[in-house]
Amino acid sequence: MGDIRNLDYTILLCCRMAETVAFYRDVMRFPIETERENWVSFQLGSSLLTLRPRSKWSLCDDGERMPGAASVQLAFRVSPPAIDACHTELVEKGVPILRGPTNLPDWRHRTLFFRDPEDNIIELYAEY
Repeated sequence: MGDIRNLDYTILLCCRMAETVAFYRDVMRFPIETERENWVSFQLGSSLLTLRPRSKWSLCDDGERMPGAASVQLAFRVSPPAIDACHTELVEKGVPILRGPTNLPDWRHRTLFFRDPEDNIIELYAEY
């Protein structure tokens, strides 16, 4: 286990695949790296954010998704002015906001929280 040095990709299990792909492609504007029927990867720096349908498949059974429960929280760092600009853009696109732009002095972060179509929590933060 000591040979692990980086996180290569993260897979989000989707019940609403098409809507979630559209969210990350159109709202978040992440560039698509790979697009297949049951697998879409977005390139984010040196990592991939991958979406695939939640299902029973040859490798394992993903199990049931708990209604209303977040599976994961993804945090993306942006520049300080981007927090308010992103908030405005998300509201214009009809994305429900969990917590608007907020300063967290103990963390020295300005944050913005919302959900993707799979109910995962998305955090945009800027260090100050």
